[in-house]
Amino acid sequence: MSRVLLNRPLVLEAGTRLEDGAGGFVHSWAPLGTLWAEVRPRTGRMTSDSDAGSLSVARFQVIVRAAPEGHSARPVAGHRFRMGERVFRIDAVTEDEPAIRYLLCQCVEEIAS
Repeated sequence: MSRVLLNRPLVLEAGTRLEDGAGGFVHSWAPLGTLWAEVRPRTGRMTSDSDAGSLSVARFQVIVRAAPEGHSARPVAGHRFRMGERVFRIDAVTEDEPAIRYLLCQCVEEIAS
């Protein structure tokens, strides 16, 4: 793996379900902490969404320091990273082999246009 430069603070968020008071639930996001990361752009494309119209879908690899399984600082699929107003949904997390110093997070950013 090439040299890693952890130069961006990203907030790791986990989805939570809160009762809405009417027998249902509202999906919300709770911050788990800030991780320093390297964000590497991958591919992108335009698509259409029935709700948003045109949708720009960009893929990124986000690299963070490794944390043990089950630790709150370890991202998992379904979590997301926030960088200001930008949101990166985490689709998959793998370990950088063989040293396991870093986690490689495959992420997607969707922007309605």
